[in-house]
Amino acid sequence: MTTALTPTASPDRILMGVFLMLMFCALAPLLDVSAKLATATLPIGQIVTARFVVQAALMLPVALFMRLRWRVDTRMALLITARAVLLMLSTYCFVAALAVMPIADALAIVFVEPFIILILGWLLFGDEVGPRRIIASAIGFCGALLVIQPALTTFGWVALFPLGTAFTFAAYMLITRFMARALHPVTMQLHTAIAGGVICLPLMWLFDGSGIKELDAIWPKGLEWLWLFGVGFWAACSHMCMTYALKFAPSATLAPLHYLELISAVVLGYVIFSDFPNLMTWAGIAVISGSGLYVIWREQVNARVTVRPPSPEY
Repeated sequence: MTTALTPTASPDRILMGVFLMLMFCALAPLLDVSAKLATATLPIGQIVTARFVVQAALMLPVALFMRLRWRVDTRMALLITARAVLLMLSTYCFVAALAVMPIADALAIVFVEPFIILILGWLLFGDEVGPRRIIASAIGFCGALLVIQPALTTFGWVALFPLGTAFTFAAYMLITRFMARALHPVTMQLHTAIAGGVICLPLMWLFDGSGIKELDAIWPKGLEWLWLFGVGFWAACSHMCMTYALKFAPSATLAPLHYLELISAVVLGYVIFSDFPNLMTWAGIAVISGSGLYVIWREQVNARVTVRPPSPEY
């Protein structure tokens, strides 16, 4: 007996989801490239601010065209604000790392984030986490150390900034998980971008003329405008691709593809900045990716066991 596929499980929709996820992996590192180019002459805080302001400006017409519901209650507004703060901190840490580190090295360290989500989900939400996934997470952290240790020698303590990104982005994703059922993804992104802009712009005004290199904004010139626009533009494009990829295909199908972002980051880092990971970094990338893929596979196995219907009794 054959069973008809539901619309959400049709091969065409899954293929579209896979295509959009691949687009995310190709576009997301362009955000990192724009940010790294901007760090040569612009303060980190100004780059973070540009991400939120430009992304909000680009997402606004999309939300208006889709006629999405804008109003949120007080509780949701507080969650949106917390989400914006975490994304702001995550972006700041990563841009600070990109100022001195190759994109692939920094991104490889950030990819311990799935393991952090796994542990935090267990601690905060009581998610079931078996010993094999805990061991895989520990191995993944060891992979991160393979990347961090030589980076610490070369770049100093700034090499730990990607870990800050991993922890803050993991918390960001957990809040997103909590909000996902109550808010449309596009509305969530728009409100988060607006909240981030509302927080960052006064801070830029407050630190104007302070002499603090990372926060004292300057008036951009020439290509600097393009780099600032690119940070927000590629953030909006890549996250829209991911949002709609998850609409068309299951997260379990898409999650393994996320590691292809590392390949895009290596290629762009080499072509634009002549950066190429050394053998220790490649070993760390392999360990992190392998451990992460194992955790994803175990999540899929666990999900299949959970939804398996009971055997009929005779």
